[in-house]
Amino acid sequence: MPLQTPDALALSRRSLLRTGALFAGGAALSGLPFGRAAFAHDVAENWANVAALSDKYVASRKLANLYLTFGWGAAEDHAHTVGGGTLSLAKPTPVDENSLYRIYSMSKPITGMATMILIDEGKLGLDQPVHEILPAFRNMRVLVDPEGPLDETVPANQPITIRMLLTHTAGLGYQIVSKGPLQKAFNQQGLVGGRVSRMPIPGIEPVTPAPGLAAWADRLAELPLMYQPATKWSYSCSIDLLGRVIEVASGMPFEAFLKKRIFDPCGMTSTWMQVPASEAHRLTDNYGIVGGVPFPIDPGVNSIFLDAPEVPAGGGGLVSSPRDYDRFLRMLLGYGRIDGKFVMSEEAVRVGTSNLLPASVDTTGSWIAGEGHGAGGRSKGAQFGWGGAAGTLGAIDFDLGLRSCLWTQYMPSEAYPIRDEFMAAMEKDLSAMRAARKKAA
Repeated sequence: MPLQTPDALALSRRSLLRTGALFAGGAALSGLPFGRAAFAHDVAENWANVAALSDKYVASRKLANLYLTFGWGAAEDHAHTVGGGTLSLAKPTPVDENSLYRIYSMSKPITGMATMILIDEGKLGLDQPVHEILPAFRNMRVLVDPEGPLDETVPANQPITIRMLLTHTAGLGYQIVSKGPLQKAFNQQGLVGGRVSRMPIPGIEPVTPAPGLAAWADRLAELPLMYQPATKWSYSCSIDLLGRVIEVASGMPFEAFLKKRIFDPCGMTSTWMQVPASEAHRLTDNYGIVGGVPFPIDPGVNSIFLDAPEVPAGGGGLVSSPRDYDRFLRMLLGYGRIDGKFVMSEEAVRVGTSNLLPASVDTTGSWIAGEGHGAGGRSKGAQFGWGGAAGTLGAIDFDLGLRSCLWTQYMPSEAYPIRDEFMAAMEKDLSAMRAARKKAA
């Protein structure tokens, strides 16, 4: 079925994926002048400027909702919240921790950790050539010019490895990044990485997805790479390809593996590629922003995420709730355990959240220049996380024991300066709390 995909909204990925801003917020919390006992479930009183930011966008109807969650440590069983709003600008139902959001690329760390589980079990190797799992990826070719003709190529100088797929260093293209003939080929071959709407979007040509993940991977293998493997960090479809790697290595369908090995043991009861019809009432509306005015591009009641995906996209296909994603982050903060249950090993978490970039990769001028990349997310010191195309963000800080997320639904994410405003509001609140503590002392 033809569908609208994230590239249709001409997203600025540099702006979209600035999770470094969220990490900076985590670092700022090291000066938090009150302990966990001071938290209530809704902590807007302690975060007056953050709450005012949410109120500003929601009250002015620029957004239907702006909802933030903060949780401390792996033992604290729920996140605390700031902000709110409604599922839709047209409906009065308020959002809460069980509301459903399109998380898009926040799917990537989940797929990354699924890969780490198989590496830990010896079913995959971190530096194993991908062609040992998917033979079609043997003898890859590389474009002479990333934007040039598809028949002007040279041989790849080394095989693509699992590490390269995890870190966007395999040289693969992406529907939302590639340009010229390669992008055209991605669209023609249905190499989509996510879904946006059942409805046609004016001026955007619909794309018919490949008929399943196996066909998607086979078609991708027929296209040349943008760059030589392990030479450049370039945002790519590699995490989607890992979905197929996981299927073959585990002997299970990709979605079934996620459910059995991550969602069920983490207690993530509201994370799906396809939202059940019975849960549609919890699904937020997603908005396109044009000239500062929001218009619904994927209403929850008629969302494309109520349909089964032709291609289950490990890089951008999941819908989740604030509660569920907080449980995933809590599991990571617990080094693989949650509520006394084992999900993955401590070593798998430590390796997966560390910097896995091949030593030969040059990140100069890239979105992660001066930083690292782990299993599907940015790695910076003790921090790990990623963002999504519809404005969501999620991160953990092992040193602080902090897990935090920003929840909203609009595209493109640079239409509003919410992330910069969020950082400024957070710092104001922290400064006020520090001053109050000093005065009390």
